[in-house]
Amino acid sequence: MASTNPASTALTWRRALRWLLAAFYAFAGYVHLARPEPFLSIMPHWVPAAGPVVFWTGIAELLGALGLVQPWSPRLRQAAAIGLALYAVCVFPANINHFALDMARADSGLGLAYHVPRMIAQPLIVWLALWAGGVTDWPFRRRKPA
Repeated sequence: MASTNPASTALTWRRALRWLLAAFYAFAGYVHLARPEPFLSIMPHWVPAAGPVVFWTGIAELLGALGLVQPWSPRLRQAAAIGLALYAVCVFPANINHFALDMARADSGLGLAYHVPRMIAQPLIVWLALWAGGVTDWPFRRRKPA
């Protein structure tokens, strides 16, 4: 039986998830630019200049996706990962607002089956950006004996 190298397996997973996350963000960025109306409708009222915010978040998603998968610079990849993680934190108020708006509707909008997993996924997406981008190895890195 051939043994698998754990470091090689982790690298393969990291690369695959990096590409998957980049594809997700590239698609989301495209949709932000091509069809901003749904994003404008969930924007909290306290966000100034909602139209330009949605436009620039789309640009940020596209640039972050590109930076995440570019092969030339690990430092740029890490910077893109940090940017996408911060982006996911910054859009969380819009996700909460969307949840509240939907739950206030008579038909509950998209419902709890959509919103609860989305709320749980948000911190996972933050971690995934950091892990896939090589910023952190947590929780997979083993402690070295003292």
